[in-house]
Amino acid sequence: MENCMTRSQEDHIIKNALKILRKRFEHQESLTSPQDTKNYLPVKLTETQREQFYVLFLNTRHQVLKLKKLFEGTLDGATVYPREVVKEALQVNAGAVILCHNHPSGVSEPSLADQAITRRIKEALGTVDIRVLDHFVVAGGECISMAERGLV
Repeated sequence: MENCMTRSQEDHIIKNALKILRKRFEHQESLTSPQDTKNYLPVKLTETQREQFYVLFLNTRHQVLKLKKLFEGTLDGATVYPREVVKEALQVNAGAVILCHNHPSGVSEPSLADQAITRRIKEALGTVDIRVLDHFVVAGGECISMAERGLV
């Protein structure tokens, strides 16, 4: 069956659906599983031509406190400083974080560099009792959980 809607009508429906999803998470719903986070991130992260590194700050009940883009790089990488992640986490009084970044290349597979920075941030946050729950890579329409792959 062929779609009878115009592009404008489809855009209107998509815009309203995104508003509904944003509202759900503005009311501090808990992110209790990788799937919850996979549903949340595409609403917040958009595909760009530059790699962007975000941190989702959560309270101790895993409710969203803040999503912040901390670093932006080039087409194939971004420099990430663990001390800046720690600084921001302490400022918002986070109990846990979820790391996330995009791969403009469209390849969603976590790289060795992704794994290394995850370990460094986890170690840095561990010194102040803040947990790293996951690190997601968003690319090519996919959202890959590094925790589900045993990489966190």
